[in-house]
Amino acid sequence: MHILEGHLGPVEGRIALIASRFNELVVERLIAGARDALVRHGIADASLTLVRAPGAFELPLVAKQLAASGHYRGIVALGCVVRGDTAHFDYVAGGAANGLMQVSLAHALPIGFGVLTVDTMEQALDRAGGKAGNKGAEAALAVLEQLNLATAMGAGA
Repeated sequence: MHILEGHLGPVEGRIALIASRFNELVVERLIAGARDALVRHGIADASLTLVRAPGAFELPLVAKQLAASGHYRGIVALGCVVRGDTAHFDYVAGGAANGLMQVSLAHALPIGFGVLTVDTMEQALDRAGGKAGNKGAEAALAVLEQLNLATAMGAGA
């Protein structure tokens, strides 16, 4: 059996980080984690573009516009949605996840999902560089792995 796997090496081209301005305390840590992970794996800081979106619900449209530009090999979407007392959380979190997936599939473009969907701010901080690691870094590494897997498969994404 021949097994194809991605690896975490550098890739050619630009990568966009899209970050929600909502829950800034958490999102800034996700940005730092994503940037650090990409740079540590050979991506030049000059190859990264940071784009701010109002909130997590707006991330898919920004991702679509960036994907359509043809300037980026991958996107890392970063945000934080904290559950409240209403169904608003479900619509925002589900809309962001579904919208980003649709953009990724429509453009054959890797999009790392670094949008935290948590019950409390403590959980968010734990996942943004606290005791649960940094999910921004994990989303960035997923993009690198997908890009390298596409190259291994001959797709060249």
